[in-house]
Amino acid sequence: MSRPRPEPVQVVKQRRDAALAALVARVPYIQFLNITWDRRGDELTAVMNFDERLIGNPMLPALHGGATAAFLETAAIIELSWQMIWPRIEGGEAELPALRLPKTIDFTVDYLRSGLPRDAYARARVNRSGRRYASVHVEAWQDNRDKLFAQATGHFMMPQQND
Repeated sequence: MSRPRPEPVQVVKQRRDAALAALVARVPYIQFLNITWDRRGDELTAVMNFDERLIGNPMLPALHGGATAAFLETAAIIELSWQMIWPRIEGGEAELPALRLPKTIDFTVDYLRSGLPRDAYARARVNRSGRRYASVHVEAWQDNRDKLFAQATGHFMMPQQND
């Protein structure tokens, strides 16, 4: 018995990229903060591309704390949603139904140092994800992955998906 031939890598990449684009389009604030996504397989890295509008203290200059918090929360929500749809993407579903996003219960940010006027990166790790509740940890850095400028922990209410 022979197994089915695997899909061409271009088809798989296109399906993954289309799913990520559809997911990101559901959060308009992502465009305002100029966040882009670097996807490597199932791993996402959020990139908040620098813009002068993101400066909160022009005397330093330093990134605004609210922009930093919004960047971290957005990275957490997108990572959590990405993990929810990943099995369906890998199962070959080209068209995913309208996805309801997780709702924030609480979100705690630790500002470890001033965010410099340059691009920022964030990666989220889902600590626990159940049917009703999820816990996510996010880390943000700029030039050196080992020197975080902010980190956060958030708890989210998981949406009841209609399949």
